[in-house]
Amino acid sequence: MATDMAGEAADRRAVAGSPSDVDWSAAPVWTSRLATLRNVVRQELVARQVAEVVGATTGRALDVGAGQGTQSIRLARRGWEVVAHEPDPAMRAACDRALAAEPPPVRARVRVVAGGLDELASAPAASMDLVLCHGVLMYLPQAEEAVDTLARHAGPGALVSLVTRNARALAFRPARRGDWAAARALLDEADRAAATARDPGYVNELGVSCRADDVDRLATLLADRGLAMVGWYGVRLAVDGAAPEMPVPDDAGDVAMLLDVEEELGRRDPYRGVAPLFHLLARRVA
Repeated sequence: MATDMAGEAADRRAVAGSPSDVDWSAAPVWTSRLATLRNVVRQELVARQVAEVVGATTGRALDVGAGQGTQSIRLARRGWEVVAHEPDPAMRAACDRALAAEPPPVRARVRVVAGGLDELASAPAASMDLVLCHGVLMYLPQAEEAVDTLARHAGPGALVSLVTRNARALAFRPARRGDWAAARALLDEADRAAATARDPGYVNELGVSCRADDVDRLATLLADRGLAMVGWYGVRLAVDGAAPEMPVPDDAGDVAMLLDVEEELGRRDPYRGVAPLFHLLARRVA
């Protein structure tokens, strides 16, 4: 189960000015944690949330920052034709290895492409039916250019799926862990960001400086580009305070119940508002 639901490669991006200025030095640490509890929970929740909105339909999907291909492969199993864009060669190799373990029809439905948002920004519009960009926006200096690019590749009626860090809950993780100084610092950072009309920053658990997004502001950016929000979810609320290296429990029943609780927390207020990540889905209406 852990192997199938791992694959959080997109969460290792560190950007120092533009998507092309990526520092890959944190990748080995991140890939060592792919099968841990928090990463497994995240991938499973996001996949369920996408499936809930997409339903039984299939079509052409674009997965930007696909990492080792967990979401791309899941979509291909359901009949989607997927183009998986990934700039890191090591992660593309990991995706190829994961695909090699799949049946031939699934392998044939996934095309792994070198590159990320920079390449897509200059590429002709692809008019996809589903566009995924998970765990990438927080590593960019701002969200506008990325949203522009993603929106260009969303065809009529297409769904865009974004997962990023929740600006409304930055202080919650250190507070849960009893790191009062870090929690206070993030509360202060949120106040400073609000006063200067910018997105708050934080340092993630890989030691990388990142940026958080607000749900309403991101929904507005999408709406300005003809994409109306379908809904949003909180992601990984119950287990977010766990250590990054914590493994998945051996008891399948416990895991199933944990995922059920996480799924419900992610769809209900007020819980979803304090989730560390949020998953926003929007559909092309114009």
